Amino acid sequence: MEKFFQEAYDLLLRILPGILLFTSIIVIGVLVVRIVVRLLKNIFTRAGTEHSVATFVVSLLRVIMYLIVSVTALASVGVNVTSLITALGAAVLTAGLALQDSLSNLVSGLVLIFNKPFVAGDIIEFQDIKGRVESIKIFFTTIKTFDNKLVTIPNSSLTKNNVVNCTMVDKRRVDLSYTISYDDDISKVKALIYSLISTDKRILNEPEPSVYVGKHMDHGIEIVVWIWVATDDYYDVFYFMQENVKRVFDENSITIPFPHIVVKNDK
Repeated sequence: MEKFFQEAYDLLLRILPGILLFTSIIVIGVLVVRIVVRLLKNIFTRAGTEHSVATFVVSLLRVIMYLIVSVTALASVGVNVTSLITALGAAVLTAGLALQDSLSNLVSGLVLIFNKPFVAGDIIEFQDIKGRVESIKIFFTTIKTFDNKLVTIPNSSLTKNNVVNCTMVDKRRVDLSYTISYDDDISKVKALIYSLISTDKRILNEPEPSVYVGKHMDHGIEIVVWIWVATDDYYDVFYFMQENVKRVFDENSITIPFPHIVVKNDK
């Protein structure tokens, strides 16, 4: 029994330095990575780097630094790093075939960062999703919708499909349409709409607001309204017009017809 404890003690003395070194490298490495990440974030903030670029670069460098720490720690305890890297390379190649979607998302993330179809803070429309871009990371982009939901979209989906950037330009056109009766005075209706437009200072004078007759429909005449606003005012002005056009029409006895079917009984 005494021999067993002696051998165990000798073994512990032999491997303890390696365990301590391995643990020290991991602990110190993690701390260094966190400090570097924090410094990078501060540098990007002071330099005014776009949030999407900063988050992408930081997330990519974090992965690379953790890999370096792991390889260094394994090498310190005698692991053949060259063989390990070779084996990892073969594994990555094999995994790459099975993880084509992830690699596609990584490449697409780089495309989004450097081509900049949108950046963090922009409002975009993608399929049925509309919201503000929170971050662009290695594999996915996060969007916060207007009802405060966080939506995660694979980067490859954003590069393969049409994305509408609603805030890349400084002003947008609000397209509106209303239907009036054939008995209503078109000139009066246009004058009422122009008068309403003039009451809202958020509506720009250049380009000039426009009110047109759009189509002659079965149940009435379509009135088309084009007004320009600062991008941030788009939705506020849109809903202002929708509410107040109805109010002005009611106050001036303008009819808003609706489709209807007339059924005649010939008997």
